[in-house]
Order: sequence, then structure tokens, then C-alpha cells
Amino acid sequence: MSPHAPFPIRQACPPGACDCGREQLFENTDADARILKLTKEEEKRLIERIERINSLHELRYLLQRLTQQLGIQLRIEPGEHEVRTVRGLVITIEAQTGLCRKTRQTLPAAIRRALEANHPIVYELLDEDGLFG
Repeated sequence: MSPHAPFPIRQACPPGACDCGREQLFENTDADARILKLTKEEEKRLIERIERINSLHELRYLLQRLTQQLGIQLRIEPGEHEVRTVRGLVITIEAQTGLCRKTRQTLPAAIRRALEANHPIVYELLDEDGLFG
């Protein structure tokens, strides 16, 4: 993979500001470089899209598309303690070379905002694990 990809790629973070390992993607030709397609403009669009989620089905579809298109593995699970608010949910992103530190923070934050705006999604999510069943 070269810095001259056939598609726009994310600009490098300032030196010392991120631990994404973006350069490793350019050095290793076998590396999964799909994450570089997530430019800052695309990330803004993704955040807006996440915040407009209206159902659990839509959320699951979006998570599936993140995995297919960018290789991002994102999980949403109830925390090990009692879930009283959306903050009780554990939203994790698997470590991935090239995934910016800031993106690892903004995606879960956007999902939390979407869930806080739509509590029925949270109830459905909790019901998947048999909480209400």
C-alpha cells in the first residue's frame, strides 16, 4: 500500500498526537488498509449518521457496514454491573492499526448520544441478553 492510493486517505495525525500506527499500513503490503478510507470528512458524516439512528436494527446494520467497509470491530454490551443509564453500557472498539485515537473516542461517544436520544433502542439491546424476557 502506498501513500498514493486510488482513493482519498486520511491525513496523518500530528507527530506524537496519536498512536494509530498509520505508517505500518504503508510498510506492510498485506495489512488491511481499509481504515485509511475514513477521512476526517467521512468521519464527520459517519458521526452524523450514527446520531440519527432510530432502531436497533439500524444500529446493527451500521455496525455490520463498519466492519465490512472499514474493518472496524465495534461491540455494544451491558456492563458487568447494573445498567441504569446508557453509561452502563460498554462500547468497545477492537484495536486496529491505522485507527486514529480520536476516532476510537468519537465513535463510542456518538453511539452513546444516539442511545440517550432513543431509550427504546437501549431496552431492545438489553432484552437481547434476556434482561426483560
